Amino acid sequence: MTPLVHASVEVIENVQVARQTYRIRLRCPALARAIRPGQFVMVRLSGHSDPLLGRPFALYDTVLDEGGQPVGIDVVYLIVGKATGLLSKHRQGDQLDVWGPLGNGFPDLKALDHIALVAGGIGQTPFLAYVRALLGARGYGGRSVQRTAQRVSLYYGVRSSDLAAGVADFLAAGATVHLASDDGTLGFRGFVTELLAGHETPQHLVGCGPEPMLHALAQLAGSWNVPCHLSLETPMACGVGICFSCVTRVRTAEGWDYRRVCVDGPIFDATDLVWS
Repeated sequence: MTPLVHASVEVIENVQVARQTYRIRLRCPALARAIRPGQFVMVRLSGHSDPLLGRPFALYDTVLDEGGQPVGIDVVYLIVGKATGLLSKHRQGDQLDVWGPLGNGFPDLKALDHIALVAGGIGQTPFLAYVRALLGARGYGGRSVQRTAQRVSLYYGVRSSDLAAGVADFLAAGATVHLASDDGTLGFRGFVTELLAGHETPQHLVGCGPEPMLHALAQLAGSWNVPCHLSLETPMACGVGICFSCVTRVRTAEGWDYRRVCVDGPIFDATDLVWS
């Protein structure tokens, strides 16, 4: 089991990458060496009692030094409330409380020709590191570099073009990017799942985004008879399974039961989830 790192870490940079969207870089070598794509960290504002609790953020990517060793992590976040608003004010040299790596991470897949990653809103954030891992560009969490996909496509949907963040990063990492927007200002006009439905069927689907999008993706995967894993964006308070505030319903032999997204997820097989 990967040991939990809990530390006060230094902000290296905090830059705006889209409307109300920022990428913050944190210096934390121990965490950077341990974390894998799909896992997340909890970030708490140092010295603040309001807000008191931390917020979960997916790994965007690790930061390497000149020798290729992990020394930090990037996370990308959208300003949605007080905590993220205050986070956007942090500058180089400021300190944040961070604990992780948390969660189970994306599944280890066997050799595939084509995998499709489907993101809605801020749901693209867990996928950059996963693209690099799938295409054999980088190893994470102490694992060796191993290519497991010949092609990776990112299907990315946003409300409007000015909210699209990191598209150039995904292209540089080797992904094919297909874009959708609700208002038609970027790429396909409509839901990202509608865009996906008009393209070739991949061998595996992985999604992250709002629950309605994930539900639609699970239904599409079922109609295609394609395996599908989903990363849930459930709000969390502790991140380590103590508070039971992030439960979701999953199928069991007896019917269904609750599982904690922070420790049993955030990645679940789509067929295991019970949709309300």
